[in-house]
Amino acid sequence: MDPLKEMFNKAFYQHFARSFAEADKNFNAGAFVKDVTRDMEALSLNGRLRNTSVMLHKHLPADYKKAIEVIYKAAPSLKTGYTALVLPDFVALYGKDHFSLSMEALKHFTTFGSSEFAIREFLKTDLEKTLKVMNKWAEDKNHHVRRLASEGSRPRLPWSFKLAEIIKAPSLTQSILEKLNADEELYVRKSVANHLNDHSKDNTAYMLQLVKAWDKTHRHTAWIIKHAIRTLIKKGDRDALQIFGFGEDAKVQLKKFSADNTVLQLGDALQFSFQLASESNTAQKLVIDYAVHYAKSSGALSKKVFKLKEVYLQPGETVSITKKQLFQDLTTRKHYAGKHMLEILVNGKVMGSKDFRLEV
Repeated sequence: MDPLKEMFNKAFYQHFARSFAEADKNFNAGAFVKDVTRDMEALSLNGRLRNTSVMLHKHLPADYKKAIEVIYKAAPSLKTGYTALVLPDFVALYGKDHFSLSMEALKHFTTFGSSEFAIREFLKTDLEKTLKVMNKWAEDKNHHVRRLASEGSRPRLPWSFKLAEIIKAPSLTQSILEKLNADEELYVRKSVANHLNDHSKDNTAYMLQLVKAWDKTHRHTAWIIKHAIRTLIKKGDRDALQIFGFGEDAKVQLKKFSADNTVLQLGDALQFSFQLASESNTAQKLVIDYAVHYAKSSGALSKKVFKLKEVYLQPGETVSITKKQLFQDLTTRKHYAGKHMLEILVNGKVMGSKDFRLEV
């Protein structure tokens, strides 16, 4: 059983129905709860969300404008968070023929949960018209609305479909990102960084050219760029590393590289340590990472890079680093027995490696 889907349980629906009954005297709360909970157990989390929208449509006025008016009245007394996605989902399902009204509704409802998934249905239907509205949202005083402008137009938003037209022409969202590239709200900055990171997967050169032109002396802009290029940094992309001065080969010597064990059991942690000694006459900016090459079910290895630290190494200076890496099954990673490999990377270049085995 998916415990998350229990956010949409009978108690939730009873409260939900009361809110709508208070907003509209003609709303039959009992009939709604009966309909929406029928065969509920078989539905997934997103299945319950969509079913809620469909049943809400059944019990609200048939006229879309009147239905939206009721939802506006009910919204303040509803729970915020994921379950509030029902409100923009309703708009996405039934509001396509009422563009202006639906845009205002999505802007309003995003403050209760998020309209990031719903807006994509309008982007799919009329990209140019919807992006024009989202450009205005990028200048809104409410940070939830500004974040929607970036998050909703992401080319590869997780748990949603890709926006193929934006992948093909990434400059379509450039004006939105440039309006938000120094936003004071971390919630917005994270979205801008993730949007740019999406671009890096399909349009690397475009994304790097864009952020190189931004003011990296602004702390908020610098934060966005650094998080936006994180995937490229992990891959050792020279152009990405160069943006913050990490593009040169490090003049360092790897010393005392050791691991506490060469055979691990599932649930163990691999502790490793090493030193980096400067071999340069000038100070060096270093980005230090490590990579684990995990054994796959086929026996092949799959590389994942992890961040360690950034240092400014002075001439003759030595930095010492110790780290533990836990090997435990997660929902996002299943471990397999066999040979694994640990690598130390400096400015994207492998400085040394060690093999070890994992027993499952």
